[in-house]
Amino acid sequence: MASAIKAKIQKAAGGGDQAAEAEEVEKYKLLVTAGPSYDESKHEVVKVNTNEPVYVENEFLRAKVAVRVRGFEGRGLPSTSPASSPYFDDPAHEKDQYSIGFSFVPKRDLPSVDTVWGNDFDHPISKKLPPGFNTAFKIVKEFIDPGLSCDAYADEPWLYGPSLSCWFAFRVGEKVKPGADFPGPNDHDAMKEGSDGSGQEVRHKHGIPDNGDKRRKHFLDAQHREDFVFEKGRLYEADFFNPYIDFPNFSLKLPGFSLKVIKYIDQQSHCLRYVFKHRPTNEVYLNVNFRLLWGEQLQKALKRDREQKQVGARGQDSSGRNKTGASQNGPQASAPAPPTQHLAQQKQVGARGQENSSQARPIAPQNGPQASAPGQPTHRPVQQEVQRQPEPVSRMENVQQNGINGTSGGSVTPTMQLHPGDQSAAGLHDSGTEVLTRMLRDTSTSDETGTGVRMLGSNVN
Repeated sequence: MASAIKAKIQKAAGGGDQAAEAEEVEKYKLLVTAGPSYDESKHEVVKVNTNEPVYVENEFLRAKVAVRVRGFEGRGLPSTSPASSPYFDDPAHEKDQYSIGFSFVPKRDLPSVDTVWGNDFDHPISKKLPPGFNTAFKIVKEFIDPGLSCDAYADEPWLYGPSLSCWFAFRVGEKVKPGADFPGPNDHDAMKEGSDGSGQEVRHKHGIPDNGDKRRKHFLDAQHREDFVFEKGRLYEADFFNPYIDFPNFSLKLPGFSLKVIKYIDQQSHCLRYVFKHRPTNEVYLNVNFRLLWGEQLQKALKRDREQKQVGARGQDSSGRNKTGASQNGPQASAPAPPTQHLAQQKQVGARGQENSSQARPIAPQNGPQASAPGQPTHRPVQQEVQRQPEPVSRMENVQQNGINGTSGGSVTPTMQLHPGDQSAAGLHDSGTEVLTRMLRDTSTSDETGTGVRMLGSNVN
């Protein structure tokens, strides 16, 4: 059957020149962002294959997102991202191509029955669907995820499945105190199906199987989803991974064949959008975008990537001579600092005549997003919350006012506003992600040139 399907797809696609396709691949770079909504101006650049998740917060939840991509070196930005991740050394993931792992704590009870995970679009794509799309979707639905539904021919196409039957790993954790920190995905330990602390009682109460495949099948039943609520203040962890999308080579790999998708990319279809949302109300809980940069947009991104490397190098050189640990040329580029030190450094970047960083507002020490591995206590209470600035200045405004290093010769606006209970986020934003985030905002959907990337794509496109 697989060979027949493969032949059908290849015939429809008309084959292809492998050398030409390889040359075409070199024209693109991958950029991954995450945010609390579809609005990309609120997204942060994800440092792929690192232990530094992106913090996301909206009215529904707080979350931390990590992305792993096999073979990322030379294919994506920031260029400082590792080529791969220890995640793929786990025997359970030796064939997987990518992973989107995240932890989240709801701010209110979120009924699970109508929450979905998948891909969607904000404009029609029917004219750009590759030959064999319908066959490919049938394979996906039959062999990979029977809970998926799709309408690729709608004005706003979509491909969704129930979130609790889509995620390949799912954990129920402990209750988290309001404003307290919580762990993010662990890059060195792949997430395992299960629970922590009182989360075990929750799984038992709802009859949730301990095995991931059985849990996914369990939640295909709408009644089981009706009975389960993402509880306010409780930690949940999810991991979505598979071996079917090869991002570095821009290929779709389904059982029996591999399909290059480069030839189907245009100015409106080079962003793959993953979303966790409430479908009836269209309320977005979490959005992760995989964007292909090319042309003028890519050249700008590469230039800024080189600039951030130079800034980081100057900062590292300066930090070696500066006993106080406050770099004069940019964010600290040496070994990662604890959250308290890192926040102080950010406040002192480029400052002239400011007092020593020891006078910065103290932050209660904690162990960062990786405070616990699966099976251990899932959070530690934070002793003191960080207060929000009354009128925070956006990163774009800060860049416009203070330049690439955030300095203007006078007072300095902090490069980042911390969210209460997420002091660890202070250590997650350096010059690399900042310059790419600026590029992202410069080329978001508000781009007046009309060439800005819209949030489009399909996991079967």
